[in-house]
Amino acid sequence: MTMTLWYWIFLALYALLVVGTMVTVLLENRQPSKAIAWILVLIFLPVVGLILYIFFGQNTRKERRISGKTIDNLSWNALPSYADQLDTKLLDSHGRLMRQFLTQNNAIPLNTDDVAIYTNGYDYYLGLFEALGKARHHVYLITFIFDDDPLGRLVADALADCAARGVEVRLIYDDVGCWRVPTAFYEQMKSRSIDVQAFMPVRFPALTSRINYRNHRKLCIIDDEVAFIGGMNIAMRYVKEWRDTHLRVRGDIIEAMRHCFLTDWKFCVNDSDREKDDFPEPPIQPTFEGIPAQLVTSSPVSEYPVLMQGYVRILLQARDYVYMETPYFLPTETILSAMRTAAQSGVDVRLMVPRETDTYVVEWASRSYLMEVVESGVTIVFYEGSFNHSKLLVADDSVCSCGSTNIDFRSFEHNFEANLFFYDSDVARRFKQVFLDDLKHCSDFESYLQMQKRPFLHRLWESMLRLLSPLL
Repeated sequence: MTMTLWYWIFLALYALLVVGTMVTVLLENRQPSKAIAWILVLIFLPVVGLILYIFFGQNTRKERRISGKTIDNLSWNALPSYADQLDTKLLDSHGRLMRQFLTQNNAIPLNTDDVAIYTNGYDYYLGLFEALGKARHHVYLITFIFDDDPLGRLVADALADCAARGVEVRLIYDDVGCWRVPTAFYEQMKSRSIDVQAFMPVRFPALTSRINYRNHRKLCIIDDEVAFIGGMNIAMRYVKEWRDTHLRVRGDIIEAMRHCFLTDWKFCVNDSDREKDDFPEPPIQPTFEGIPAQLVTSSPVSEYPVLMQGYVRILLQARDYVYMETPYFLPTETILSAMRTAAQSGVDVRLMVPRETDTYVVEWASRSYLMEVVESGVTIVFYEGSFNHSKLLVADDSVCSCGSTNIDFRSFEHNFEANLFFYDSDVARRFKQVFLDDLKHCSDFESYLQMQKRPFLHRLWESMLRLLSPLL
């Protein structure tokens, strides 16, 4: 009898907790799709659903640690005159896109003197090591993953060598992205005069309020003379197994990249004092003599989903084509609608995704989305042979982008991301050629369907996982 009583007490308390959680989700006025997804999880996954909500579902945007106060205090103040001059200084079809990024994100358009595109880890890391060997003043590095493997140890040695020469070396790694990496690995770097910070460390009980907001950026700034950005982390799989895209840039755009790093650095050390670092200031007058570019960043506390809205504008203003590569395709309804609209208006919209991903749940959840965009006229191709981790977009031989952003809910709404956007026909055609070269290693969607033959239970499972896509 006693056991039965305790059972009913536990059941009643659990029911009250679940109902209270549902009420909280509703009162937060989230997007309907997200609210419904969490309610379904709480109903149909007893106990497990509640645990998932505690770790991944809490809306902590108002929490001081990620409230945006520190970030906002360090952001550039966009100059009104800058926006006023865009239309007269930049006479192309993307003036409104640049103004949108400037208004929403304080993304100052700056010149880029040189753009090198790396399509494999071997070339990228050689370029990185060469630049590190020439460093004389500072090395600033942000990476989502910094593995304790042969490559990671080699990069750590190169950073330590810089520090030994008197170069200021700062490293930010994401604490969740590096969960599997022993803490001793980073402690050893600290002992070698490398200033190391973990982005928003996840420790219980803070675990439940920080796990969902991660720094997914990949930036490296060396002496303000050369910088790297793209999709590659520091791990051996980018050399041996994965296909990815990374960039090396020079020019004024590095000022924006350094500002991004220093803002993240202040966030990590919980310090909003600008005076302790040499923050670059934006130029008073815009000049577009080289390759116009913007560094566009996003975070879970951004007022606007700026990267998603940028993709939408590119899709809707495209005249001829939009080619995209992404490792994970769990799009928001806004992106889906833009892709369908562009394709149905006659734009050649092509999406390249890997044949197999590194996450089965995400792969299964994305299939129903792929079916939906195919039916609206979007061309889907599957990269074969290796996992394509590239995040690339190019449209109409005039605008292109590369960075850390995937076409999924997490990148658009939860992560700290950074992408470079270029407004130059030559750079855009080079990005297009990267896509066309990758196309040689792809199979089309029809052959994929024939191979899969997608039985009913598989399709049902994919549709069920789709309900969870805002949470993945």
